[in-house]
Amino acid sequence: MRRTIAVLASVFIVVFGVWQFMENWAGRPFTLDSPVTIVIERGESFSTIGLRLTADGIVDSARLLKARARMRGLTGSVRAGEYRFESNHSPDRVLDRLVSGDVLVHSVQIIEGETFSVTRHKLLEAPGLMFDLDNVTVVNVLAMLGLADAHGEGQFFPDTYHYVRGDQASEILVRAWERMRLQLKTAWENRAADLALASPYEVLIMASIIEKESGLEKDRREIGGVFSRRLKQGMRLQTDPSVIYGLGDAFDGNLTRADLKKDGPYNTYARHGLPPTPIGAPGRTALNAAVRPGTGTALYFVARGDGSSQFSDTLDEHLNAVRRYQLRGDQ
Repeated sequence: MRRTIAVLASVFIVVFGVWQFMENWAGRPFTLDSPVTIVIERGESFSTIGLRLTADGIVDSARLLKARARMRGLTGSVRAGEYRFESNHSPDRVLDRLVSGDVLVHSVQIIEGETFSVTRHKLLEAPGLMFDLDNVTVVNVLAMLGLADAHGEGQFFPDTYHYVRGDQASEILVRAWERMRLQLKTAWENRAADLALASPYEVLIMASIIEKESGLEKDRREIGGVFSRRLKQGMRLQTDPSVIYGLGDAFDGNLTRADLKKDGPYNTYARHGLPPTPIGAPGRTALNAAVRPGTGTALYFVARGDGSSQFSDTLDEHLNAVRRYQLRGDQ
């Protein structure tokens, strides 16, 4: 009996010692010299994962990590994905992250005023994002995504969109399109009673022009007011950004008088009314400025050179402002 007790005691001591060692090891943080990113593929064995974690210095023993995972019943629970580890990650913390799917989150940003071609290129270059837009253009993007039969310019709301490795670029566009639909619906429902725009799409077009014309929120409603009054009075909008958009790749950074005289659907110097499509992606402030334009009497404005605009009621006042702020560069 004494011998049995002694054997059981010895076994207990050994088991307790092993358990205590494992607890100490699993709870001790390891320090990395720099962050390490690894990608765990779907179906990858735990042994392979452990060897890679060891090779990258995230843990110091693949065998101990596997033993710990077995103790916790986690060997079959690791989720595929991209993980980023920094210093002070204990083996238990590593396992917790692998099992919970605490993967690295990336982001891509659509900027106010950005054209679809710029957005498409950003999605192409975004790390870890599956680019599934090879045959997609601004003309067919909405149809290709099964969203609408319309031109794609200006249809994707400017914001920061988060994704994880393996997500598709088209998923980002669908989310951005849904955001724009919501923002446009809200703006349209809050439009002024005497708005000169006949549909939400016309609001989108106007907002895209306002977005391009000024980076200052305080000027956008005033610019919206100028364009609204010009439409109501049958005047041409005469907005440079729409002409530049129409020139496309032919625009070399210098808008000439010849460009302004060249007829085309986006030349608002040559044609009355709005251009046929938006010219970029408007943000919330520009949408609000389009549906709630500023009141007043100004029919003209010119950039001052500091990001703000000078507004004028008459053509003579406007020409004087042009001479002051642009031709002479006097601010």
